[in-house]
Amino acid sequence: MGKLTLKNKRFADEYVICGNVTQAYLAAYASQSEKSAYSNGKKLLEKYEVKKYIEERLEEIQSEKIADAKEVMEYLTSVMRGEAVSEEIVVEGCGDGFSEARPIDKHPSEKDRLKAAELLGKRYALYTDKVDIDANVPVVIMGYDDVPD
Repeated sequence: MGKLTLKNKRFADEYVICGNVTQAYLAAYASQSEKSAYSNGKKLLEKYEVKKYIEERLEEIQSEKIADAKEVMEYLTSVMRGEAVSEEIVVEGCGDGFSEARPIDKHPSEKDRLKAAELLGKRYALYTDKVDIDANVPVVIMGYDDVPD
């Protein structure tokens, strides 16, 4: 497997940012013409090292920015238990018609905790009344010959 050059790496990073082959190639190889940028960029995208590097970068971005199921479940559990804390701004009167805003830490309300419990319950099918049955049952139709035309 070949090694990724600095310019190839810059091309790949630019491609991850903009998603445009021509722009990414021109950013990495500024001395090249726009005419050849698209075709040369497409050739770079076909290289195994460049393709692999782009896939790794996209995977890093996805894992950093998108919550996975475990993270969502942990958050809902912390809200349900009242452990989560949010910051809210409260305006208080100081006298003589003046007021002052200050931040306070607020724990989830009973309504928020109930909603989190409901979402967790739905996830674990705690409130399901229907029963899923998966079975193979043969169907036999009898008396077909006795039916008049």
